[in-house]
Amino acid sequence: MSLPLEGIIVVDFTQLLSGPISTLRLSDLGARVIKIENKKHGDLSRVIYGESVQLCGDSSFFQAINRNKESLCLDLKDPEDKARAVKLIHQADVVVHNFRPGVMNRLGFSFEALRDINPNIVVGTISGYGSDGPWSKEPGQDLLVQSLSGFVWQSGSDHQGPVPAGLAIADMFAGSQLVQGILAALVSGESTFVEVSMLEAMLDFQFEALTLFYQDGGKQLKRSEVNGAHPLAGAPYGLYKTADGYLSIAMGSMDTLATLLNRPELANYDNQSVCYSSRDEIKQALKDTLVTNTTEHWLSIFEPTDIWCTEVLNWQQMLAHDGFKALDMLQTVQREGGENYVTTRCPIRIDGLPFKSPHGAPKLNQHYEALAKEFDL
Repeated sequence: MSLPLEGIIVVDFTQLLSGPISTLRLSDLGARVIKIENKKHGDLSRVIYGESVQLCGDSSFFQAINRNKESLCLDLKDPEDKARAVKLIHQADVVVHNFRPGVMNRLGFSFEALRDINPNIVVGTISGYGSDGPWSKEPGQDLLVQSLSGFVWQSGSDHQGPVPAGLAIADMFAGSQLVQGILAALVSGESTFVEVSMLEAMLDFQFEALTLFYQDGGKQLKRSEVNGAHPLAGAPYGLYKTADGYLSIAMGSMDTLATLLNRPELANYDNQSVCYSSRDEIKQALKDTLVTNTTEHWLSIFEPTDIWCTEVLNWQQMLAHDGFKALDMLQTVQREGGENYVTTRCPIRIDGLPFKSPHGAPKLNQHYEALAKEFDL
């Protein structure tokens, strides 16, 4: 199967997560990604995640987001290596970087300079907070961006204080949005400078809550005190402990729940506005009742009556489930030397087919000789 971006060459100056996740997706879609790494230590994520399991000599974090890329080590402050980078960029279609604002300019690779090298080049960049303003020079680290964006007040219950997401979502959203911008630029056929900041990505992610904030007189959203799951959702929306696990309930008629749970008082709340204003009382009643029996028991009586619910799975349970297996979301990739590891595949399907690649993440400077010969470096 031919891939949509076959023939596109991406020169990738990114490291850590936000940039590499964008070039990973471009690679999944068929682009050839040449990863430019620091000569001394390469991408910092090869070693910086000390708590991460080592996989094929690097961190599993690095392996997961840098598969199917080529590695070339260059020192952009060295005149000879800089000349090699210029030759490569001259033959490329896209340049991507996530240095702090101003760094590429100081290295002599501003957008204007890159366009002089290659008049058709598309340049994509990710920063923490944009190129202007009092935060522009601050480190664009995921937890810090989550904290500044207000997002940490959207999860959990109200008594918990701010609750960050357990994944680096600011990095991931920014990387995904940069891909959208780069694809739009490639479709336009014009040299384009595409900018995304992690903070703007997080603000866009909160479009619903922020729109309501401005329409509602600037009031801070109040989360549930009981089983908080979404500050804008009324009861029964939440996760509930059962006798042997947890149950997630998204929505359902209060009349129906009143009957099924033998809690007649719940029928008094069968109105959407009341379900929001009285959500803590409703959730407390559900919490007290659902813990008395098993998850399977509640599913057996809820699902036939159109209560939207599911069991809460851990990774072991999810990976063993037929629903996961049907997705075919895993692939085995191989690194130079024959080392194999299992990782996820691109989640996109086109014409019903998933995108997979057999190539693992590159070893540091693995492709120098081949690239030097091919691109006359």
